[in-house]
Amino acid sequence: ETLKAFDQEVNAFVDYMFGPRDTRVRGWFLLDSYLPTFFLTGAYLLCIWLGNKFMKNRPPFSLRPHLIVYNLGITLLSFYMLIELILATWEGGYNLQCQNLHSAGEADIRVAKVLWWYYFSKVIEFMDTIFFVLRKKSSQITFLHVYHHATMFNIWWCVLNWIPCGQSFFGPTLNSFIHVLMYSYYGLSVIPSMRKYLWWKKYLTQAQLIQFLLTIVHTLSAAVKPCGFPFGCLMFQSSYMATLVILFINFYIKTYRKTPSRTAVKETPVTTEIKNGFHKDYFSAANGLQNNKKAQ
Repeated sequence: ETLKAFDQEVNAFVDYMFGPRDTRVRGWFLLDSYLPTFFLTGAYLLCIWLGNKFMKNRPPFSLRPHLIVYNLGITLLSFYMLIELILATWEGGYNLQCQNLHSAGEADIRVAKVLWWYYFSKVIEFMDTIFFVLRKKSSQITFLHVYHHATMFNIWWCVLNWIPCGQSFFGPTLNSFIHVLMYSYYGLSVIPSMRKYLWWKKYLTQAQLIQFLLTIVHTLSAAVKPCGFPFGCLMFQSSYMATLVILFINFYIKTYRKTPSRTAVKETPVTTEIKNGFHKDYFSAANGLQNNKKAQ
């Protein structure tokens, strides 16, 4: 009874802050109450803290078969979301510049169903960090990594409850495409014999940054020429994406723009630098697989 009362108070406060929810997603798994999303996020953060303590005096796990299956699963889910979002928005005649929440009828519901999977995929991706912990890659659990994973899951709970279709489709469509490339890369990189063929990771870095910038431009386009999509949501999304751009540019500069010292040039062959083009923060933010110089 106490938990039920607390749940009612929390949801009443959320409704007071954001207004009436979209009735089309009522009853969908995890959406009616904020508490499951909140507790899962808390459990994620707790697992990082307790997991590092647990693994402190234990040898790291290899987890190669688990990582192959996991990355393949995320790749397939991302591919499904990409194709379904393209088909649903095409069916609904979505306007690329600005799309409201109600004009596409059944196509809006179809988009919302895909975006629910996008929201749910964010809790699945908590496993990125858990694999870090179990493999004792503590240096990869950076602020960027944890910030990205924890906030995305909570933000998309709000998106699904208030703006589950319309203009919300664009970011997940781009992100699903990037995740198809990224998680397939991570899965292949677990297989030692495949690593010598994975020359395209630097381009994934560039694609990630382009994704963030395109999402901001698309979001602001609806603010410049509105179509009825909530203005406050557009401003919040633009601001959040700006934080990712700042953090991403920070690691990009450290990775590609920093002039190496003379000692580093002597000690590090050029071919190694080309093969290991990603800074660790990028892998931290995106997946959980550390570049291994020996394997390269």
